[in-house]
Formats: sequence, C-alpha cells, structure tokens
Amino acid sequence: MRRWLVLAACMAAGGAFGWWAAAREGLPWGLLLGAAVWQLLDTLAARRLLQWLRSEQTHETPVPMTGAQPRLPGVWSEVADRVRRLLKKRDQQYQGNQARLEEFLAALQASPNGVVLLDAQGRIEWCNQPAAQHFGFDARRDLQQHIANLVREPIFKAYLAQGDFSRELAISGHASTPTRPVKLSVHVSGYGDNRRLLLSRDITAVEQAEAMRRDFVANVSHEIRTPLTVVAGFIETLQNLPLKKAERERYLALMAQQSLRMQTLVYDLLTLSRLEGSPLPGAGEWAAVNTLFEQCEQEARALSSMLAPQGHELAFESFPVCEITGNASEIRSAFSNLVSNAVRYTPGGGLIAVSWTVLADGRGQFQVRDSGPGIAPEHLPRLTERFYRVDRSRSRETGGTGLGLAIVKHVAQRHGAALEITSQIGQGSCFSIVFPASRVRQL
Repeated sequence: MRRWLVLAACMAAGGAFGWWAAAREGLPWGLLLGAAVWQLLDTLAARRLLQWLRSEQTHETPVPMTGAQPRLPGVWSEVADRVRRLLKKRDQQYQGNQARLEEFLAALQASPNGVVLLDAQGRIEWCNQPAAQHFGFDARRDLQQHIANLVREPIFKAYLAQGDFSRELAISGHASTPTRPVKLSVHVSGYGDNRRLLLSRDITAVEQAEAMRRDFVANVSHEIRTPLTVVAGFIETLQNLPLKKAERERYLALMAQQSLRMQTLVYDLLTLSRLEGSPLPGAGEWAAVNTLFEQCEQEARALSSMLAPQGHELAFESFPVCEITGNASEIRSAFSNLVSNAVRYTPGGGLIAVSWTVLADGRGQFQVRDSGPGIAPEHLPRLTERFYRVDRSRSRETGGTGLGLAIVKHVAQRHGAALEITSQIGQGSCFSIVFPASRVRQL
C-alpha cells in the first residue's frame, strides 16, 4: 500500500509541476514525469537491495551475514527484512549441519576400525587415522588417489574387481613383517551414487588366539596320546602274554608312572582354567611365607630324590617373619612350580637356592636360582607359553607338562606381581616373582 501511495504522491507532484509549467497541455507530461521519478527511485532501492544480497553471497558455501541491512523505502524494506531472516535461518541450518558433520567425522576418527570413503571410480575421498595406519595412507596427501594404487595385494585388487562384497577379506597390514605379522579384515559396502565404504579392522590378536587354540588342542592331544599309547600297550601285553612277577611289576610301575603323568597334565589344565575364569584374589587373607616355604622345600626334596640318585644341593634361605595376602593356594602353586622346574632341569648334585627378600621399597621378591644348563636368549620370551619347551625330550624324561610357567605367569598377574627371568647358557637360570608392597607385610 505504501508503495502505491508513494507512486500517487510522485504523480501528483509531477502533475502539479506540469500544470504549473504548461497548464492543461503540461498535465500528462507532468504525470509521466512523476511516474518516471517514482520508477527511478524504486529501481535505485531495488538495486541497493540486490547489491546487499550480492555482498552476502560471495562464497560458495553459506557464511554468517556480515554487512548491515540497507535502509530502503516502502515495500523494499520489508523484502530486505524477510530476505535477511531467510538468510539467517539458512546460515543457522548450515552451521548446525556442519557441526553434526564434524561430530560424525570425529566419531569415525575415534573408531578403532578403519573407515575409507571411495568415490565411484575407487578414489579416496576421506579416511580416518586407523585406516591410514592399517594401509599406510597419508590422510591428506593420498586424497583422490585410487585405492588399488596404494593397496597392492593381488587378492584385494581381485576383491574390488569382482564386486562381490558379501564376505570379508583378510589381508596383510602395512606394518606386517615376517617376525610380527599384522592381519586386517577388510569389508566393502556400496552407498550413495556408486560410492563405496571400506571398513578395516585389526584381527591380528584374533588370528593369534586362533593359532594358539589350534596349537593348544594339538599339544594336549599329543601329550595325552603318548602316555595313553604306553598304558594301552602294557595293558595288551599283560592281557595276552604270561609274564613273570618281576616283569609284571615293572610294567605296572610304568603304567602307574604314565597314569600319573596324565593326571598331572589334567590337573594343570584345570588349574589354568580356574585361574583364567575365577575373580581376582582379594587382600583380606594373609598367609605366612615361612609356611609356603616349608611346603615347597618338602616337595622339592621329594622330587630331587626321585629324579637324581645323588640328589641336589637345596638351599632355602631363612628370613624374618613375613606375610603375603592373596590366594594362598595359588601362591604356593606358583612357588612350587618354580622350585620343581629348577629341580627337574638341574643335573644331580647341582645347586638350587630359594630365597625371599623384602626390597627397600616394600615389595616382596621370591627367587629361585639354579646351576643348571641355562637357557638361550631366544627362548626366554616364550617360556611362559603353554607347552613351550626348550628341550622336549628332557622335559618328558623329568615328567614336566609344559604348563608350569604358564601357571606361574597367571598367578603373578592375578596378584599384581611380575615374573622376571634371567639366564645364560652354562651359568644357570634365575626366576623371580616380585609382589607389590601392598600385598606384603613384615611382623
């Protein structure tokens, strides 16, 4: 309405001017002049509005409005105000979408799995840091590079070329080496306009666990099959052949020995299973270290007399009265395994020294030192693996199951302790369990 009032005012002023200038003949020209003036003013206002809009739209992506809204006459002021509101609303929506996008990308960056976005031609549009580590990408430099030029494994290229992404693919990671293999699981999914989403995850631990499971089953089967074969053979002999009393007794003794070996193996397996599945020991019950020492000494002397006719030189050092908190049976089992291992692998007449020391910082150290043949450095990192043996024939002769140090490691971990192993070929070995100060007290 105001706009038309301005038009009427301009034409009235123009008509009055025409009448004043040329009477009746000047009236039409005056009206036309007034309309022209109004059109000029209206065009200038529209031009100012257009210039303001252009100044706010100089970027491809929306940015917050920076210029002040121009003061315009009539309807153009309302138009400018409505446009400003629409632009402000658009800016707010853009900023909200941008914030959500940043949060989404941050979530993908925080994911432990690798994420790679590929365009229709298989070029990298974006990837997170885990994916860059998995495949050896540079998150900035390798943008728009074709994925097949960076991941060169033939099975991966064939996987992309076939286009059948219904299954996952296992490939070697960028950091994989012969001594430390890294395995990745890769899965591609389609989305959008022929784009692809590539997901990767590190399955090295899963592969190692599966390999350990296979080795564990194979080792258990082998360890049980050997004594079972011996026992079955002796039983068949006893059933089918007439034997003298001495022979029968010898066969029965060997059968008992092999049965004891199987029983010990089953007991150690059950012990490991219980350690892995039971809650961590508390700190409410205290056991005297002297009592644990006495039990270990009795077992060690009995085992020494059985394995070596001349026995061993066993030295259990005395120490002030001291207590340790935790599961007493587990701790005794760990102590006993270390001492019995020293007895089994130290030749007859050798020295085995067992000690308990409260260190300066309050920690307690149980230590077993022997004068045995020693262990080569390459074997030390694997000694606590189940069924790992430096000398298989030697351990079978002495009746070891290959699970003792695995049990010791689990007991130490459950009590917050550390198992330390040092050894040199020809100079014996030293095994220590160091308990935290919170689990040790002197009386």
